[in-house]
Amino acid sequence: MKTRCMVVDDEPLAREVLAAHIAKVETLELTAALDTAERAFSALQRQDVDILFLDIEMPGMSGLGLLRALRHPPSVVITTAHRNYAVEGFELDVVDFLLKPIPFDRFLRAVQKYYDQRPAQQTVIEAPPGLEEASLSLRADRKVHKLPLRDILYAESAGDYVTVHATDRSITARISMSALEQLLPAPRFLRIHRSLIVSVERIDAFTSNSVEIGRHELTIGRNYRHAVLLALNADPRTT
Repeated sequence: MKTRCMVVDDEPLAREVLAAHIAKVETLELTAALDTAERAFSALQRQDVDILFLDIEMPGMSGLGLLRALRHPPSVVITTAHRNYAVEGFELDVVDFLLKPIPFDRFLRAVQKYYDQRPAQQTVIEAPPGLEEASLSLRADRKVHKLPLRDILYAESAGDYVTVHATDRSITARISMSALEQLLPAPRFLRIHRSLIVSVERIDAFTSNSVEIGRHELTIGRNYRHAVLLALNADPRTT
């Protein structure tokens, strides 16, 4: 029997992303994708749900308001663009807290946490082949350097060279940003400026003007702003 999932988020793109993630996992089934907490409350009275992927800030009742209103809530995974809700969410005994934008491998870890809390099911979620092993090969200093995609933070260009910053090293290679962009798979990597490409899963916070990755604040180019905010599940008209 598949694990039944419900997505509640007022942003259409956020619902689409989670629906796509759920569709990739054979053990999961999407039962509903709703845009308000009120509709979710009614739906939960009529159908059984195993995992509720729940946004916080929505028109009308908030996600946390819905969670408090349910007498017997399903297992909940919080999905939000606001890190400050983490403590409150975990106080309500949620399974996990996912910060938007939500990469697929991080989504998988949340689902695995759900199964880990139910050891009788003995279910293990596996990433599609190659997800963790995929790497970028760059030629520099008369060597070919292999950087696992999961370790890449961001890349920045200077003249004819690009420096790729990873968790443990930085590699500078003679390559154009356009060529590098073709090598880094979307939507896992996102070009935010003519001289910057970032790893979406490594973004800690963002505004309409910049993204933060660790201690680095990286500027979003004016010509990229609309596409970047859409990709990060934000409304470019209100951010």
